[in-house]
Amino acid sequence: MAEQTTSAAIRAGSARDGQAGRPGDGRPEKADSAVVRDALGVGVAVGLSGFAFGVTSAGSGLSVLQTCALSLLVFTGASQFALVGAIAAGGNPLTAAAGAFFLGVRNSFYGLRLSQLLALPRVVRPFAAHWVIDETTAVSLAQPTRRSARIGFTVTGLTLYVLWNLTTLLGALGAEAIGDTDAWGLDAAGPAVFLALLAPMLRTSTERAVAGIAVILGLGLLPVLPAGVPVLVAALAAPAALCAEGRRAARRATGKNPQEDPQKADGRQGEGR
Repeated sequence: MAEQTTSAAIRAGSARDGQAGRPGDGRPEKADSAVVRDALGVGVAVGLSGFAFGVTSAGSGLSVLQTCALSLLVFTGASQFALVGAIAAGGNPLTAAAGAFFLGVRNSFYGLRLSQLLALPRVVRPFAAHWVIDETTAVSLAQPTRRSARIGFTVTGLTLYVLWNLTTLLGALGAEAIGDTDAWGLDAAGPAVFLALLAPMLRTSTERAVAGIAVILGLGLLPVLPAGVPVLVAALAAPAALCAEGRRAARRATGKNPQEDPQKADGRQGEGR
């Protein structure tokens, strides 16, 4: 997703047409209708999973008002599921909030990248920051120009925010209507949705290693630590896997014995003669 800038002429041309989002990346401009279509697809697909959160939250003991407030004010699915999951397991609310907070920290890094890409007016940025999540970031970074990135961010954010909150309300009301959610197996809806969103993102061996170590730490420490704490400890999987990968790369670099270039060898032999 890194930008590649080529020449000043291309930069000037992109600036003149008002679409200097990521000049010189070699990708053709994208029609506004295509950006809207892609953004709506992401927003609708993910927004409907708010129903699972509403059911999970109500099943963990939160009221409909509390459940809806989480979606309206927090609006980051992973953190919301982590919070209500820890509470449902009997964890301390402060510990549950800490776990949700650390999961949400990644959005601040997304914001640093999007602030450069979107270049929104200062008065708009505080409101746009509330929509900086995985989906809006992915759609924005996939666009070839600043104009299409802004359209993708806005349509994805608006669609997802509206649908997520509506389906959260429906899920919470539905959970109250059916009573015990454990009897219906709906307590597994939240983790299932989270895994479905996470699985396609694990594309490299390092990412899969991080996920595997996190699962082992989380499940292994669940019986011995208070609820919510294993999630925090599982965060150590990332630095552990990255450290192992760095050492492996260093060993490959130092242990590599490339063959000598034949042309250089011939040149040295000529010098000796």
